[in-house]
Amino acid sequence: MSARECGQASVELVALAPLLVIVVLAAAQVLAAGAARELADHAAEAGAVALLQGTDAKAAARDAVPGWSRGRLAVRVDGRRVRVRLRPRAFLPALGGMLEASGDADAGPAPR
Repeated sequence: MSARECGQASVELVALAPLLVIVVLAAAQVLAAGAARELADHAAEAGAVALLQGTDAKAAARDAVPGWSRGRLAVRVDGRRVRVRLRPRAFLPALGGMLEASGDADAGPAPR
């Protein structure tokens, strides 16, 4: 391999490095959005179970998610339905709002 070919390979590597970083960040953001969706569903179900048990649904939903996500969590209880919204961590703040996940759970009909 000549010195010129080595130099060409170095230039190509430096040119592709930013693209590789962007691809890795995009993949990480997709994974974070998927995790937020799973956490939102889990929190909504925990809230619905709390309603069935006669305890605080909002507190149960908040307790069902890891501590780092509680500040990004919004819980709403409408009768027997629990709705949870969770914004994933994002590299760009505007992107977090676009990837917001939600979960709904219903505790069933009211007991008689």
